[in-house]
Amino acid sequence: MTTLVIDTSLGACQVGLFEAARLVAGASEPMERGHQERLAPMAAELMAGRSFADIRKLVATVGPGSFTGLRVGLAFAKGLQLATGAPLAGVGTLQALAASADGAAGAGVIDARRGLVYVQAFAAGEALGPPDIVPIAEAAQRLGALENLTLVGPGAPLLAGALPDAKLDPRPAPDLGQLGRLAELANPAPDLRPLYLRAPDARPMAP
Repeated sequence: MTTLVIDTSLGACQVGLFEAARLVAGASEPMERGHQERLAPMAAELMAGRSFADIRKLVATVGPGSFTGLRVGLAFAKGLQLATGAPLAGVGTLQALAASADGAAGAGVIDARRGLVYVQAFAAGEALGPPDIVPIAEAAQRLGALENLTLVGPGAPLLAGALPDAKLDPRPAPDLGQLGRLAELANPAPDLRPLYLRAPDARPMAP
């Protein structure tokens, strides 16, 4: 099955083309902003010489992460869904981060600002709880009992002081290869929506 994976949830714009979880072609560019301008050209470059009609599954990271980035990725994926008829599935950003952990347990960690982190822990590939947003101290307390723990993601350094025995992997975005593996297992959703976990900081101006 040919699967196109899209990730704009964090500090990179990523597109990957997979055949049965094997990366056929991929591109990843670090960026904090500019996903909207770069995503479509990147996908077109990746698909050069190939047909979008051959895509049999679309997968996008659904968050948590950058509010703007999540909207950009999902909007693009839904546009491709309308054009190709391919089913669309989602992968959690924290799950994708934790999947690259080097150890018995992995936790995806993203800085949610204001002393908070998005966090989700996994052991042997199984989630130990749902994605959550909690104070840094509470996240450290939750993860403190896990042995051979790797903290993965841009928020990992925030927990380093409280969890000195944990390994740190402060990557800015999920590993594209691991996203492909998770994408192979992801089930299509009829109405895929971003997972924000908190309200946006920006507010509409008062009339």
